[in-house]
This record gives sequence, structure tokens and C-alpha cells, in this order.
Amino acid sequence: MNAIHRDYIVPGAERAGICRFGRHSFRHTYRAWMGATGTPLGTQQALMRHASITTTMNTYGAGMPDAMREANGKVVGMVIQKAVN
Repeated sequence: MNAIHRDYIVPGAERAGICRFGRHSFRHTYRAWMGATGTPLGTQQALMRHASITTTMNTYGAGMPDAMREANGKVVGMVIQKAVN
């Protein structure tokens, strides 16, 4: 993995204008993608091999903007539906 990282990932990130791109960055992306697909937190914790679910939620907890917007829209829709009825 070190050679792949050194020879391909780092140069590719530099060409894209992304500085200091490490393998650890993939963990944050992986967590965000799992959240976007609705993967339960317990499953995310197990797949990321975290001893505590708080690590999964707090350290890797940032959601993807589109997923957050969609979730918020559903909640707002529920509130509006309740107000109308």
C-alpha cells in the first residue's frame, strides 16, 4: 500500500490541487458514504473497527451535504404535514 500511496495517490492528489492527502482521508470518505447509503451506525462502527461508537460518530461523523439536505427535507415535510392536518 505504501508504494501505491506514494506513486499514485499522492501525485494524483497534488495534480488535483489537494495537499497533504493521506490514506487516512479515505476513512472519512468511507464513513460519509456509508452514512449516505443508510448503513446502520453499529455496522459502520464494526466495518471501521472502532472500539467505541462515539469514535465513529464524533471523529468521522460529518455527513455528506446532499444526504443532510435530504434528511432535513424529510423532517421539514413531516412538520408541515402535521401542521396542515
